[in-house]
Parts: sequence; structure tokens; C-alpha cells
Amino acid sequence: MVRAAEALLSHRAASPVTLADPEDLGGSGRTVVVRARVGANLLSMDRTLVIKALPADEDPRAFHRELASYKYANALPNESRPGPQLIASDPEQRLLVLTDLGHGRSMESLLSGTDVVETSHAVSAWGQALGRMHAATVGGEGDYLALLRHGARGSDNLDILGEAAIRAVAEAPAQLTRLGVDYPDAVCDRLSAACALFADGDHRAFSPSDVGPENILLNDDGVQFMDYEWGGFRDAMLDVAYAVVTLGTALTPSLAAHRGELQTAMIDAWRSEVVGIWPSLGHDRECSRKILTTRLLWTWLSTAWMLPPDDDGLAVEATHISPAGYVHDWALHTNDPRVLVARWTALAAAADRAGDAVIGEFATRLGAALQHTWLG
Repeated sequence: MVRAAEALLSHRAASPVTLADPEDLGGSGRTVVVRARVGANLLSMDRTLVIKALPADEDPRAFHRELASYKYANALPNESRPGPQLIASDPEQRLLVLTDLGHGRSMESLLSGTDVVETSHAVSAWGQALGRMHAATVGGEGDYLALLRHGARGSDNLDILGEAAIRAVAEAPAQLTRLGVDYPDAVCDRLSAACALFADGDHRAFSPSDVGPENILLNDDGVQFMDYEWGGFRDAMLDVAYAVVTLGTALTPSLAAHRGELQTAMIDAWRSEVVGIWPSLGHDRECSRKILTTRLLWTWLSTAWMLPPDDDGLAVEATHISPAGYVHDWALHTNDPRVLVARWTALAAAADRAGDAVIGEFATRLGAALQHTWLG
């Protein structure tokens, strides 16, 4: 992998480039990610670079979407660029060479601390960075799709998480019946409306897709989103709700007592960056309704992944997403039933604050049913 990156960079520089001291950065389980020191070369480079390689049996669409996403993001203004820059790529070997964001501090570590003020500042910075990215990419979907089509024949605008959400919503009637929870038409309509936002919506912008805390680093340049795999365009309400849901999962017990405040700080920071281009979000009731709708979808999807398959084998499992099991790589995914019960409790509380009785009552009933089923 490192030797392949050397060859790629040497070809690009038209002179030998050496890489040394590779450091394993972990990757997602399917990918290999290393940091390497750049030796003497004639091409001006950072002292270290990050190399990412996807396995040969990986769905090729994942690599081509990630490559198109990095190329698209490279063209954004520095202040709106959401993460590392692409230095070089080799589609045949599914290899990416990226700028090194440095060590910094992970959002996960901040959320697992005890300092409410420090965490609130970090969460606000997260929301602002998300909003700046969204504001800078409105109207850019055509450019992104052109990059995607150029990358490889057969590449498409598939949103793998969107497909999982649609399947989970289709499964909802049977799953809720087994749990003994009514499925009001109004909730069905809200879930269907949220699913439609992957392909349409009033607030379309670029998204790295998994904008949870596991993929966020804070360094001297601010908040950085580290993983563009399956990036693309969708309604920005999906992103801010995803961030809010996964934010709540990562909190320590001392910070969990401030979950509502931190989630509000995230939303307010995001709104401050996007309200100029989407004025309707300046209306509290309208904005709250849209975020609650998308939070409902993410909370249901994370729950559906934990529920047993139905008699027809239609349950939403990792094998239905990809043979490689993409599900377990998402910040949204959890195997802890306590986390899921807490998500429904938090959603019910947010709905009550917003005066949304439909989602509030449904979240309360479902949370209680899951508490009884899983935790006794």
C-alpha cells in the first residue's frame, strides 16, 4: 500500500518520492488507513500524508463516490472545505492519498469528558462547520454528479444509508405490531417524508454522509470531517438531525444531563450559518418540525437494525446493505439497547419542547415498549 502510494506520487511529481514510518490509523475495519512521513522530493508536500486503501472486494461505487466527493470538496473555498484535501488517487488500486489533518482532538473525546462549557463550544463549532459546508455547496449538485459520472462507467448517485432507511420504514408496520405499538398515519407520513429527502428536498447540499462524532476532528483549522465514503448530495436536514442523534449517544453520564442544551447549541449554530440561504429555517416552528421529522427517521433506523427479522425475512440487516457489512461502520449504529431507549426518550423530550404531540406520544410509547422488551 505504501509502495503503491510512493509510485503514484512519484509519477505525479515526475521524480522519486519516498514514504517512511507508516503509522496505522485504524480505518473502518474494511479500509486500511495509514499516516506516512514524506522523504526528500522535488514536489512541495506536507511532511506527512495519509494513505487510504479500500479492499479489492469492496463495492466499487464506494470508492468512486468518495473520490468524487474529495474532488468536489477540493474546489470549495478554504473556510468551507469540510476536511482533508485529495493529493492523488489510483482508481485501479482503490487508493487515495490525502493531506494529513494532524493529531488534533477527536469529537468523541470531547463528548466523553465532563466539562459542559468546553463540550458546548465544541458542539457549536461542529454545527457551524456543518452549516458552512451546506451553505457553500448549495447549487453544486450538477458539478458533483459530473465528477461522479466521470469517475467510472456505472457510477451512480446511490445513497446507501437512504436505501437502508427506506427499507426500515417499509418494515415499520410489522415491527411495531410485534412490539405492541400503534403506528399512526401521521407518523407513517412523517417517516415517508423524511425518506424522500435523500432524493429531493428544499435544502439540498453536499454531505459526507456519516457526520457523527467518530468522523470529526478538531485541529488548529477548526472542525474537520474525516470520512467522505458514500458522500453526496441530499437534504441538509438529514445531516443536522444525524449529528444531533449521534451526539446524544456519545455523551458521558455527567454530560448526558445536559443533552437537550447541547443538542440545541448544535442546531442553533447550524441555523446561524444556513438561515441566509434558507430563510424558512428562521421560523422556529418550521425548523423544529423538519428536524424532528428527520430525527424520527434516524432513531427508527437505528432501532430497526436491532430488531429481529420478521417471518418474511424483510428485516433491515447488514447483509441487505452490503456483503461487507457497512451498517456497523456508521456512527448511527449501536448494539446497546440502552442507547436506543435513550434516543427515543430524548426524541420525546425534544418533541414536547417543540409542541409536537404526534412525535412526542409515539416516541414515548415506543421507548417504553423497547424498555420493557429489552431491559425488563
